[in-house]
Amino acid sequence: MNLLGLSQHLETYLVLGALLFAFGLYGMALRRTFIGMLISSELILCGASVNFMAFGRFVAPDQTTGQIVALFVMAIAAAEAAIALSIIIAVYRDFRSIETDAPADLKG
Repeated sequence: MNLLGLSQHLETYLVLGALLFAFGLYGMALRRTFIGMLISSELILCGASVNFMAFGRFVAPDQTTGQIVALFVMAIAAAEAAIALSIIIAVYRDFRSIETDAPADLKG
């Protein structure tokens, strides 16, 4: 089945994974809020998951290998999001801002 006229080759999935990874890196470099940086890190992990699944589908002898690794990446991403959101809430309570510059201005 051709999705949007794209053939299903390894290169197609690798380009998609690289684009997601690049958008995530771009967002991490330019975002000034913790929420934006969290979303960008999730894009980076999604790009890595797509690449793991693509290599698992086209290169690995057992197709479930890439899916298992991608499942672990999703679990790590969920734990990372939960921890990051709790840190963001704690920073917001102290500084009343989610900008990344606020914690740099520490008292003392």
